[in-house]
Amino acid sequence: MKYYLIVGEASGDLHASNLMRALIQEDPEAEFRFFGGDLMTAVGGTRVKHYKELAYMGFIPVLLHLRTIFRNMKECKQDIVRWAPDVVILVDYPGFNLKIAEFIKKQTKIPVYYYISPKIWAWKEYRIKNIKRDVDELFSILPFEVEFLRWIIYNDIINTVFYFCILLRGGFVWHGNLIRNRSGSRSGISC
Repeated sequence: MKYYLIVGEASGDLHASNLMRALIQEDPEAEFRFFGGDLMTAVGGTRVKHYKELAYMGFIPVLLHLRTIFRNMKECKQDIVRWAPDVVILVDYPGFNLKIAEFIKKQTKIPVYYYISPKIWAWKEYRIKNIKRDVDELFSILPFEVEFLRWIIYNDIINTVFYFCILLRGGFVWHGNLIRNRSGSRSGISC
């Protein structure tokens, strides 16, 4: 399978590189293309951009680099469409990744998985509407997030939760908590 991953900082690079290794164990033919870092590059695949070219923190740095941010976003969207992966896996970095998810959902039929869910419990809770609309499956690494998301959106998004299990489905292996969107619901999955 072809996997397109997007991270925006060092911890995302670490988690995504571990995910890539797990995917290779289940899918030895895995092909990776990504916006990522050195750890992902060490696993293999094609790095399109280093996350250091994407990440700007603070109001002023973001304003000063708006053209670069929008150029990177446009390049990412075009690259995904051109490469036509089997799945797009977003890792944290919600300011950028939720815009990519919106584009992918509107313009393609590529499934969008969000590995390491945005921290809506800490800030910008309104993003849940974008997640519900644009993300097929949402994965959490923090146990309390599952309960929080169940509480905030119980009958709207949560279908099934697997706590620290391994999900095997169509070549995917996920470690951690899985929060499944009803619109992306699958049958025949067990832990």
